[in-house]
Amino acid sequence: MSAYVVYDVFTDTRFGGNQLAVFPDATTLPEAELQAIAAEFNFSEVTFVYPPEDATHTARVRIFTPTMEIPFAGHPVIGTAIALSDAGHGPDMVLELGVGPLSCRVEDGIAAFTTEATLEVLATPDPALVARALGLQPSDITAETHPPTMATLGLPFTITQLASRAALSACQTDIAAFREGAKTHPGGLDFAQFAYVREGDTVHARMFAPLDNIPEDPATGSACATLAALLAKTLGKDLSLTVHQGEDMGRPSRITLQTDRGRVIVSGGAVRVMEGRLL
Repeated sequence: MSAYVVYDVFTDTRFGGNQLAVFPDATTLPEAELQAIAAEFNFSEVTFVYPPEDATHTARVRIFTPTMEIPFAGHPVIGTAIALSDAGHGPDMVLELGVGPLSCRVEDGIAAFTTEATLEVLATPDPALVARALGLQPSDITAETHPPTMATLGLPFTITQLASRAALSACQTDIAAFREGAKTHPGGLDFAQFAYVREGDTVHARMFAPLDNIPEDPATGSACATLAALLAKTLGKDLSLTVHQGEDMGRPSRITLQTDRGRVIVSGGAVRVMEGRLL
């Protein structure tokens, strides 16, 4: 039997934020079953924690969605860091991920990590295709700051600014358009869509990845980090942003972002809600 804990991440309230299952000691789990375990939970991600390869680091962490292993994701890093803090680690930690070592700090129940990955722009998908994927009209998309942009800091998303909060609430995914987008842009994995509206330092956002069995994600730290890096590069200045996500699906989340000369700092809280054992 292997113990696990479940946290709601990017929230300070149970049953908000994004669910995450953490296996604090995954050393006895069969490699061939990791993907099936993640699919069984059917959360956006599950993390499996192992001893670090570098003894000066805190842990090695593997991240699985319901359909694949991924090298990096925001809410699993935040949630796993807080789970490790609750187990006595920290406050400063280094987690070994598929993208390399990542520095984290947990203080007063808030975790923060810093990514120094270079923003990579993969494509600028056709706005009409993006609109169809989101169930919107092309007029609901604005290119005032940037066109729909497929970009990555380790995990690719198509980032699209919408014209209004009403348009964001109206999003309804079109699976056929997602499949077309994934075929047209194979570098984007599942053509995951991160749509947002911005009012100064406040951002409201939604993320959809139905081809990865994630109809909608309540909080997507990796996409938020990529948004921050894209806006900082496009606007030519550092930013402090607060992202509200999950509101339209009843799981409100809050993600804090800070850019600093090419780096992005992502922070947020997490609440432990369940624990159990895998038989």
